[in-house]
Amino acid sequence: MFLSNKHVDVTFLLFLFMFEIGSSSAAPVYNANYCPNNTSYNSNVTFQTNLRVLLASLVSNVSQSDGSYNSAMGMGTTSVASGQFLCRGDVSPATCQDCIASAATEITRLCPNKTESIIWYDECTLRFTNRYFAPTSIDPGARLSDDKNISASDLDSFNQTLFGLLNELVEEAANSQSARKFATGESEFAGSSPERTVYALTECEPSLTIAQCEECLQNAVSTLPSCCGGKQGARALLAWCNVRYELFQFYNTSGSSAPSSGNKKSVARVVLIVVLVVLSIILLCGVCYFILKRSKKKSNTLLRENFGEESDTLESLQFGLPTVEAATKKFSHENRIGEGGFGEVYKGILPDGREIAVKKLSQSSGQGATEFKNEILLIAKLQHRNLVTLLGFCLEEQEKMLIYEFVSNKSLDYFLFDPRKSCELDWTTRYKIIEGITHGILYLHEHSRLKVIHRDLKPSNVLLDSIMNPKISDFGMARIVAIDQHQEKTNRIVGTYGYMSPEYAMHGQFSEKSDVFSFGVIVLEIISAKRNTRSVFSDHDDLLSYAWEQWRDQTPLNILDQNIKESCNHREVIKCIQIGLLCVQEKPEDRPTMTQVVSYLNNSLVELPFPRKPINSKQNEIVQKMIVGESSSGSALSNNGMSVPVLRQLWNSHHSHSVVQPRKRPLGGMIIACYATQIAQYSRPWNLTLRTFCGFNNATDMDQFNEGLRGIVDGLRSKAASGNSLKKYAAGSAAGPSFQAEFSR
Repeated sequence: MFLSNKHVDVTFLLFLFMFEIGSSSAAPVYNANYCPNNTSYNSNVTFQTNLRVLLASLVSNVSQSDGSYNSAMGMGTTSVASGQFLCRGDVSPATCQDCIASAATEITRLCPNKTESIIWYDECTLRFTNRYFAPTSIDPGARLSDDKNISASDLDSFNQTLFGLLNELVEEAANSQSARKFATGESEFAGSSPERTVYALTECEPSLTIAQCEECLQNAVSTLPSCCGGKQGARALLAWCNVRYELFQFYNTSGSSAPSSGNKKSVARVVLIVVLVVLSIILLCGVCYFILKRSKKKSNTLLRENFGEESDTLESLQFGLPTVEAATKKFSHENRIGEGGFGEVYKGILPDGREIAVKKLSQSSGQGATEFKNEILLIAKLQHRNLVTLLGFCLEEQEKMLIYEFVSNKSLDYFLFDPRKSCELDWTTRYKIIEGITHGILYLHEHSRLKVIHRDLKPSNVLLDSIMNPKISDFGMARIVAIDQHQEKTNRIVGTYGYMSPEYAMHGQFSEKSDVFSFGVIVLEIISAKRNTRSVFSDHDDLLSYAWEQWRDQTPLNILDQNIKESCNHREVIKCIQIGLLCVQEKPEDRPTMTQVVSYLNNSLVELPFPRKPINSKQNEIVQKMIVGESSSGSALSNNGMSVPVLRQLWNSHHSHSVVQPRKRPLGGMIIACYATQIAQYSRPWNLTLRTFCGFNNATDMDQFNEGLRGIVDGLRSKAASGNSLKKYAAGSAAGPSFQAEFSR
């Protein structure tokens, strides 16, 4: 159990304040502190809590110690905080108490958010760390010296006397039989100065062995000539020991005498205050425990409701809503960087300085909730440099959010299809992006613990980091399949027009080869900087057809982006065009695996197969537009927003069958044979599903047929859905110059 930061802060400050009330001595004299820059804990709330409790414990144990004490909080965990204090051997208990209380307050102020720090005063030293300090190490440490110098004429005599005295005190402190490893002494040196007596002090942490103490002090003494040579006073302050000399007596000759009656009263007062504070802490802990337990129970209930048995493994990935709100400035407009498939995306900065991207699920998006759960359960198990990293999620109140690493250069399509931005992608960068996407997909298909089919690969789902390394994102539509399974079917077609393979668009069959098809389209788009749409090519169907024709005519470089035409490696470009065409073959078995693609890219001696002509773009366009519409989000939506998945079976008593009767005669050299099945479930009239099978031979005028077909299908869909009969039914026909289509539903 851990206390909240707010409660720990209040208790800790109250605790130190109580000690200040019981103290009446002069304020301790600050010397130096050690705050390394590479030891910040930032968002580690557990360490912060352990540290605050540790410091309070050190302060409360001064009166029970012999001037030194060490303790640790969180032993056995990665957030352990250990610490100790050492009061100078000649100061009184009250002075020691005051010094440690001040040190505990000042060390967190001077060294905020550090996992290790040291603070040195004239009267005491206090330190904490989450690691081990070697007792004999020179670092960490501090060296201080007086501004005044020993006169040149006295310097040799002074140095001889000083280091002779220090060597004696080092041995005396190390071999001390008392509870304190502490020694002081004085010695006169010859010279003209009126002050010819040097006073020195050596001290070690009592837990050190004789050898450790002696070596630590000798190391401290050895640093004096380089930092403080010829000075009238200096000190070397290390983590486990310290050395000091002056030309005046700075220590008490009476040593650590028994406390006076006044000090005894002060100690008694402190003990009473400690008891009261401890009781307050216990009460506060009980309240906090109750609050945290109730909050955790609510959080666990939400996890179980959304993720079932997987909830236990996902608990460590959960972010609190206040943390996400603070990171994104409460989802401010200036932090909004885009809009995803099911909500808005915000940039944020966590307390530890990490930049994040927060995908916030729209509360009205029922479809998005499915993708939300799917992505968490899937990508949390995947780790690869070419996959975007999911840092966690937020599931609190009505909010659902995904938290990713922030990828600074946006998505591939942001650069690729902007004539000005595409200039920033030279061929070397494009080739690196192709290789990175290849390795990312290969990991999903072959090298991860799971076999994953992405199902929505496209340039907008490829993010680019600061050095243009690609990272595949958006796993909301991905599916896990058995390692030895080569193909799976679905009744719900999802994806984006232009990137879906024919077998997936027409029959709902998906496999690794579906992703390979999408990859092939992306490769050709990277090379040409053109989208795979008909509108880009006036004399050709689309990019695939255009690339094939140029390959067939032995002019493949004609598809190359003009921005890189003169500077690229033509051999690499031609190889990538061939790989792209192989990946978009009509039959899945004719496409390479991603393992083969990696081999093609890495081995210049491998002979690649000769690609066949890809599927006619007009044929694929009709099927994909009928099935997925032309939804910009890539989801399976018809034009009126209703789900249009492909069904495998017809419901025996709640459907009617419609057929486009084939004319079995040429239409400009085309034989038409289309069969459409439409189902309207009478109990849920908004759930309208359509299945279409089309086979075409080389067509010269598909637009005419397509226009007529879509017109009649749209009309009958509305008519059947609004009918009052038990079995939704509508019939109609459409005719053109050389075709006739008859429908019944």
